[in-house]
Amino acid sequence: MEFGINTYLFSSPFTNDSISYFPKFKEWGFDFVEIALEEPSNIDPALIRRALDDNGLACKSVCAATGPGRDLRGTRKEQVTSLEYVESLIRIAPVLGSHLVAGPIYSAVGRAEFVPDDQKGRQWETVAGNLRTLTAVAEQEGVKLAIEPLNRYETDFINTCAQALRMIDDVGSKALLVHLDTFHMNLEEKDPALAIRNAGDKLGLLHASGSDRGTPGGDQINWDRIFAALDHIHYQGDIVIESFTPDVKVIAKAASIWRQVEPSRESIAVEGLRFLRSLAF
Repeated sequence: MEFGINTYLFSSPFTNDSISYFPKFKEWGFDFVEIALEEPSNIDPALIRRALDDNGLACKSVCAATGPGRDLRGTRKEQVTSLEYVESLIRIAPVLGSHLVAGPIYSAVGRAEFVPDDQKGRQWETVAGNLRTLTAVAEQEGVKLAIEPLNRYETDFINTCAQALRMIDDVGSKALLVHLDTFHMNLEEKDPALAIRNAGDKLGLLHASGSDRGTPGGDQINWDRIFAALDHIHYQGDIVIESFTPDVKVIAKAASIWRQVEPSRESIAVEGLRFLRSLAF
């Protein structure tokens, strides 16, 4: 098990200049960086890879940013835009050293609406078909995709691990996994630890975030049960700290971070990593 940090805590959008944070990430003890890549054209992947290597870090996962206009259940234009975006991440990931693209790639974040069951069923089939297209590309590139359930305020489509697993079954590709996040699970799962157990070997990534989106460990989440569940499924994947502060304005607005929930971004990274390592098996 290795521990990483999501770049959203310090940088949005991620650009070539964002490599300036890499020395600090290494100094704080992280094993790798999860790059949240809003616009692939913003980076030179080879340059980023060299910077990672120079700092003794890896990029083990690429986090997709599916804002408005990127929607696998949207208009045809939105679907094509999203397909092209995720395909670009799939092809860039190996250059960065990663073989995992994660996030809520099934829909635009923030799209949450009540629709009739027949319409939701059509949306489901549309997303499943688009994910079959993407997993075919992922299989060719030796990359996995991991879909992340989000809380009810950020999507109406996939809120729970069980829903994500149903989509994985419907798509029918070994390249599709589930990406769980402790913040979202704290809102949506009856039992987050049981969700992890149910995910089993389909769990591709775990995001660690406090119940207030602050520091893991300084919150009400039952972390002992989370790690016991990870141990139960013999989880050998990665854990990424994904927390937010008002310092990165674009992400703060998107995640509704209206106040300073922790002393600093550094404290989230350092204290969070120390806590998570203390629980690791």
